[in-house]
Amino acid sequence: MILMNTESTPNPQTSGSHHHHVFPWWAGYLLANPLRRLWHDPATILAPLVREGMTVLEPGPGLGFFTIELARRVGAGGRVIALDVQPQMLAGLQRRVAKAGLADRLETRQVPTSGLGVEGLAGSVDFALVFAMAHEVPDQARFFREVAASLKAGGKILLAEPAGRVTADEFAATRRLAGDAGLEVAGRPDIRRSRTTLFAKGR
Repeated sequence: MILMNTESTPNPQTSGSHHHHVFPWWAGYLLANPLRRLWHDPATILAPLVREGMTVLEPGPGLGFFTIELARRVGAGGRVIALDVQPQMLAGLQRRVAKAGLADRLETRQVPTSGLGVEGLAGSVDFALVFAMAHEVPDQARFFREVAASLKAGGKILLAEPAGRVTADEFAATRRLAGDAGLEVAGRPDIRRSRTTLFAKGR
């Protein structure tokens, strides 16, 4: 699930957390387990943030635990753009979204070895979901710059990291990098087992 170049050495001044590894595609089924809804219910988390007609960016979607709900909420006039480095993960995601009857709302992009793969999206995204994956990114500063560039003015990012894996200090460092990318704190959603911040792009 890790995004951007995995071969470079992280810079402690720009990287934020340092738990960098490629989450194996076959383990994505564990994250898509329906039991996860007991503490992370996609409908509850996304209801205040996603509405019909939106363009949504989801880096590191896994096998679609949130993607399917995102696709439902954007409606026929919206789209969800899912980014991942692993073609097997994207193929599995496509199968699950198609099974839900929502394939026409999903665009998948395999992330190149450098960058996020958001070409052509500048200023077009309404909402980005960065859920439990920012700690896997080697260059968080670049990651947030590219996500921010894809957002419309006023567009929002929900950043959520697992509290059991990412320390308070690591999360604070990640938040600072998001701020350096021009994102402003817009809230602190209460999500179980998670450290969270809702950001908005300045107008």
